This record gives sequence, C-alpha cells and structure tokens, in this order.
Amino acid sequence: MDNARATGTAIVFPGISVTPYADLAKFLMLGRSARALVAEASDTLGYHLLDRYRDEDGRFTESSRVSFLVSCLALARDAELRSGLRPDVVVGPSFGGMPAAVYAGAVGLADAVRMTAGWSACVDRYFAEHYTDTVSQSCARLPAVELEAVLDELRARDEWHDVACYVDSDFAIVSVREARLPWLVERMRARGGLPLATMRPPMHSPSFAALREEVDREVFSRLVFTDPVLPLVDDHDGGEVRTAGQVRDMVLDGIVAPVRWLSVVAALRARGVTELVVAGQDSLWGRVRASTDNFTVTTLTARRALVPPARRLPAGRT
Repeated sequence: MDNARATGTAIVFPGISVTPYADLAKFLMLGRSARALVAEASDTLGYHLLDRYRDEDGRFTESSRVSFLVSCLALARDAELRSGLRPDVVVGPSFGGMPAAVYAGAVGLADAVRMTAGWSACVDRYFAEHYTDTVSQSCARLPAVELEAVLDELRARDEWHDVACYVDSDFAIVSVREARLPWLVERMRARGGLPLATMRPPMHSPSFAALREEVDREVFSRLVFTDPVLPLVDDHDGGEVRTAGQVRDMVLDGIVAPVRWLSVVAALRARGVTELVVAGQDSLWGRVRASTDNFTVTTLTARRALVPPARRLPAGRT
C-alpha cells in the first residue's frame, strides 16, 4: 500500500449469517436505497425476492443470501445519503467480498445477484454430495500457540481439518469432520478457549478446489468484472486488489483460502485508516479486539437505518 495515499475510513461488508426475515424485511421494503435494489434483484432473479425470502425464512437459501447482499449495499448507500459517508477503502471478509466488489465499482448489481444465486446453487449441490459430514467451529480466547497445539493433535491423528478463518490473535474458525466435533470442542476448552458457533456448510479450504472450479466454470464465466474504482483490500492476505481479474480471483478464492483478518487490519493501518464502518448485520468482524483496539467502529444495521441519524458518520478524506 502507498502511504502517500493514506486515508481515514474503511467500509467493511461482513460475512453472511442466517438472518431472520423479520430482521431485514422492514428495511428492505422501506429503506431509501433498498427498494430500488430489491426491485433490480427481483427482476434479475425472475421472482419477487422478499416473498421468497419470507417463505424460506431461517435457512441458508438463494433468497436469503441475495437479501443479505442487497441489505448490505442498501445500508451503505443510505449512509451516504443520510450521513455523508465517503469511505476511502473497501473490504469484505468471506461472503462480504461480493457486496465489496459491487461497492468498489468492480461488478454491477445484476451480475452480483447472478453471482450470489449461482454460487449458492453450486455450494448447496457440492456439499450435498461432498464433505457432507464436515462442520466449522468458531473459538475465542484461544491464543495462536494453543490453536496450533490442537491442530498438531489432529495431524497426529491423521484427521481431516482446516482453519477457515484467522479472525484475531486468539480467535479462529476450524473445520473438522462432524464426528470429531465433540473432541475438538473439548480440546479447545482444555486449552482455555471458548467454543462458540458451529456452522455448516464449511468454507475457505484448499480441499474445496473442485467447488471453486465449478463456480468459476458455471457462474463466473458469465459475469463481467471491471477494475475497481475504490481501493479494495483482499481479505486473504491484506493486499490491494487493483484489476478486474484480481477482483474475480479474490471472490473465487473465498472458497479455498482462509480469511486472515489480522492481515487486513495491518493493511488498513498502513493506509492510515482509523475508522471502520461495518455495513450489515455483523456479530464478528467489527466486534473482535483486532478491530475495536485499532479503529473506531460504527455498525450500520437495518433497525438503525430506519431511525433518523443522531450524528454524522465519518466522511473520510478526499
């Protein structure tokens, strides 16, 4: 990163979680930017997005994933209109890479909707046939040396495993076969860790290279990427993504490469970033110490977006 262009504000599009329809519906129906984005997404999909999202409530489905994408972008655009948000750097850990690519100007919304829908279909099909017994377990308060000791035990047992996300210096997400999950949780606790959520399907592992190839062939070959307009930071290594091809690879590599949030934090600090604006429902990236110790964090949520702003969000430097 070029320190001569150091800036102050980064926008973060978070990874996806199952978000109940009730948490987003009012905003998606009434938000200033959301209505237009929902309409374009519905036209692209060929069905009314919110009706399908309501009917499939509580599950990871095409409609829930596209609704999350739309809600993140709508929150960011509403913040521009309401509070003067002008971020200088864009980042999107995990699924957040998709809205990040849109916001950075590297892909249009219609193609992002097609990308999300096609990615969703490929992921669901792949994990219905492969790695069907695999889950990911998050764990806080587990220092890197203790994490490595647990991983060494798995290696000694010749058990399949991978680290999906290095979230903080003491927070990671580890994928294992489900039969080994009770053992993994016990070993994490024995070393002082605090196991949190268990997630499926797993993601971010070199073992899923065949899925990356399928998504590339069946989905990304039909999409148009351009060079990003805003600086975009890769969530896998903290590098700057400058070209259309690099954006394409960054999103695809989310299938096979772990998220390394500390590398992102270091890259943002090198740019002079002091404030993070998290656009979307987030229980992780904006809340861990790596973020809160290094930046002032503001989280944009659907509920808050419908309330008149109490203060102006950071505008960044132009």
